[in-house]
Amino acid sequence: MCGASSAFRSAVQLHVIEGDLLDQDVEAVVNPWNRNLFPWWLLLPQGVSGAIKQRAGLAPFRELRAFGVLPLGAAVVTSAGRLPFRAIIHVAGINLLWRASPRSIQESVRSAVRVAAQAGFRSLALPLIGAGTGGIGADGSLRLMLGVLDALSFDGEIRVVRYRSAS
Repeated sequence: MCGASSAFRSAVQLHVIEGDLLDQDVEAVVNPWNRNLFPWWLLLPQGVSGAIKQRAGLAPFRELRAFGVLPLGAAVVTSAGRLPFRAIIHVAGINLLWRASPRSIQESVRSAVRVAAQAGFRSLALPLIGAGTGGIGADGSLRLMLGVLDALSFDGEIRVVRYRSAS
């Protein structure tokens, strides 16, 4: 699936794939996080955040804490810890009740792409934001994300990754 309908928009290469977000050959990945109200060490990250914590180590989460409370839909960049990426972009995709909404998903996608472009990244992988703990479901999340991504410009590749275990 590809986006970019105007000659004036930067050429985005948009792909929807199945696999593991953390196995993608990209410069940055997106971590669907919370509003950062609670210290990371009080939480037991699950899903994508749990996989990032397990494979990247604690450094990205310690860095994340320095940003304080994030507005719903905001995005911030940290190092990738032990992961092979240039960075992790954390988005505040769920509210204080641990739920996602169409607005929180759409704003998270916009913010992540904007932050990636500002950082000069040419490739980005996003999981299905709000599909797990957020309660939106995979199909609903994918539909909302693609609606936003199709309207954005990004000079490079964006992968939306539907999780599928390698085993």
